[in-house]
Amino acid sequence: MEEYVIQAGDFSAIGEASTKFKSTLKMLGIPSDLVRRSSVIAYEAEMNALIHGGGGLLRMTVYDDRLEIVASDTGPGIPDVALAMQEGYSTATDEIRELGFGAGMGLPNIDRNADSLEIDTEVGRGTTLRATVLFPSP
Repeated sequence: MEEYVIQAGDFSAIGEASTKFKSTLKMLGIPSDLVRRSSVIAYEAEMNALIHGGGGLLRMTVYDDRLEIVASDTGPGIPDVALAMQEGYSTATDEIRELGFGAGMGLPNIDRNADSLEIDTEVGRGTTLRATVLFPSP
């Protein structure tokens, strides 16, 4: 298991956790297509925790048959998950958009690259996202 703390407002460190996850997966000999999918999930989750969650925690656990990526924060929560899952929908501020982020593709990209996705969120309490990537049977 690897775990990284995402510091609120620290755009200089964005991508560090997902890059480290990617390196670990390559070192473990995970197939490149699964490494790519997992890296997209980790990066988008990292961005969402930074931009919307006020920072948080990103954890990756490798099992024999799957990889699990969990991102959690204590931010404002997601009032309407179905709406947040729509491509292009974003609650990012203008300041975030000016930095080149907040295009509304985070959750849709996570969903597209995960074999399963669970989002546990409560307004005013935060969000926990659990994405699973299955490994092929030997």
